[in-house]
Amino acid sequence: MTQAELEQFIADARQYIADNLTLANFSDEDLQDEIDRIIETRQTDAYISVAQKVQASRQIYSSIRGLGILDTIMADDSITEVMINGPDNVFIEKAGKLQRAGQTFESERRLEDIIQRIVGRAGREVNQANPIVDTRLPDGSRVNVVLPPIALCGPTVTIRKFSKTPMTVEQLIKYKSITQAIADKLALLVRAKYNIFISGGTGSGKTTFLNAMSNFIPKTERIITIEDSAELQITGIDNLVSLESRNANSTGAGQITIRDLIKSSLRMRPERIVVGEVRGGEALDMLQAMNTGHDGSLSTGHANSTQDMLSRLETMVLQGAEGLPLEAIRQQIASALDIIIHLSRLRDHSRKTMEICEVCGYKDGEIELNPLYVFEEDSKSTIEKVSGSLVRTKNPMRNVQKLQLAGIYEDI
Repeated sequence: MTQAELEQFIADARQYIADNLTLANFSDEDLQDEIDRIIETRQTDAYISVAQKVQASRQIYSSIRGLGILDTIMADDSITEVMINGPDNVFIEKAGKLQRAGQTFESERRLEDIIQRIVGRAGREVNQANPIVDTRLPDGSRVNVVLPPIALCGPTVTIRKFSKTPMTVEQLIKYKSITQAIADKLALLVRAKYNIFISGGTGSGKTTFLNAMSNFIPKTERIITIEDSAELQITGIDNLVSLESRNANSTGAGQITIRDLIKSSLRMRPERIVVGEVRGGEALDMLQAMNTGHDGSLSTGHANSTQDMLSRLETMVLQGAEGLPLEAIRQQIASALDIIIHLSRLRDHSRKTMEICEVCGYKDGEIELNPLYVFEEDSKSTIEKVSGSLVRTKNPMRNVQKLQLAGIYEDI
């Protein structure tokens, strides 16, 4: 049976099931058995191989109880991101490069059904009154949905796939994002409870890096993680509480923001607070938490450079406390943050750590930065391939008090 004949066979079988079966009466197992029986009885004169029967069975079941073509795409571990711009335009990111997927959805209605299934599983709502939602799949993959009329090209879905294996420092070293020597220094900073902020552009690997850094947290501590959509994979810590924000329902009630969760977490006796990403007014609450005895906290944010991250934090704090003097905001940032790690996605699509910078305080109206490590390209770099490494600057680390309190007397 040719591929075109197989697709027609699958479409006919799916239509037969829709017309003749009351699907609500079937459990998942019974439905799978019924699909297999129907495939056997509806065989045409053309020969159907065992592999094609398996493919037909999987596609038909997936279209009824699964996520349609998404099930096949999500099963491919080499795919890291999925972008759906309406039913006929499906793109994937594979090995850092964008390409069009070979499959499409049967119709806009079918795509909308799958979106409702995804959103419903996470206990969220998306409709014309609330057309934008951030949610996640059961495996933790991050999902953003935008519906028409906001999305002019049809229902739009963006999925950042969740790695099945938690990111470790060893993997970051293997990917040449950092070296073993620098990883050892970062481990000391985490252990000594420095407040660390990870900045970078979209797709630069901030959450991945945060996951790896969390492996350095002592296993005996109580950690509270706060996220829009839960995607952190912190392992090995027993006393771990994971909190997730919630959008308002269709009546406008029930919203739980990151700000609400940060305030609540302060009453949960945390030793460290890990905020997956700050985007707005919650930056003020995070900084206040860092300034009120919750050292060792970690967070991430979008920015193009270390200096840009400080400017963005100022803007975000103003969203949470309009009218607060800029000087007070800068003093708050300078006293709360200890280390900023900036990541970037370079021209060859590789993700690299570009800078590790110490925040040294507030002086003459500006936040002082002390670069400790900077990425430098070497002679092997070309337009297609970036080659280089993090190089230690000649600047000594100034804020060593936390290291000394932790009994660590190594140079960073």
